[in-house]
Amino acid sequence: MADEGWGGTIGAGAIYAPDYVGSDDYEIRAWPAVTLTYGDRFYLNSLGGLGWNAITRGSWKVSPFISYTRGRDNDHDLSRLDKVDGGATAGLRVAYTNGAWTYTGDAQTPFTGDMDGQQFSLKARWQGRLGKQWFASLGPSLTYSSADWTNDMFGISSRESVRSGLRSYDSDDGYLRFRLGGSLSYQLTSDWSITGLASVSQLTGDAKDSPIVDDIGDVTQAYLGAFVNYKF
Repeated sequence: MADEGWGGTIGAGAIYAPDYVGSDDYEIRAWPAVTLTYGDRFYLNSLGGLGWNAITRGSWKVSPFISYTRGRDNDHDLSRLDKVDGGATAGLRVAYTNGAWTYTGDAQTPFTGDMDGQQFSLKARWQGRLGKQWFASLGPSLTYSSADWTNDMFGISSRESVRSGLRSYDSDDGYLRFRLGGSLSYQLTSDWSITGLASVSQLTGDAKDSPIVDDIGDVTQAYLGAFVNYKF
């Protein structure tokens, strides 16, 4: 059994990312880098949220979790559209580890903010050592967002259409988002490291056909980031 108590890494850095999902304009944002665990029971990280490993059987873990999903800001290209507030989500995650590979599936739904619907994700990640001080990770992911979720993020009401000049749009179905990403870390000391990451994603379905993407955005998005981390 793993020792009880908090452990993990904390850090900070910046990411170069699209203004919104589907945008072709980019901005630099400060970003926290947090990966914490409490024994083998609880975890907290910037992407996966706060989770509890309710079931642990060999290489399998099942955990309910609480996370956060970003909405849609109404600035820059979207300044004449309504703001869609993000919110907290509740979900269930299943993870299986086989050697250097970890396979994860999760489902979540918002319970605050303006978002509705569900989102489902499948991820595979390889993580290993490339040298004495070098570590890397790489893997694909596939995310499906339901019709309600898609409409909240990419829909345009008739009122918004008049204000913005974009055609009104109401999604009838969900969309898939394909993503491939990786990271490379260099261990400066036993406690300190620096990490660079990069990924690219592709939108499909009713997200791709929205004027927010088709007319003023792009179906392909890239992400770059750099972080300094402290391990304890």
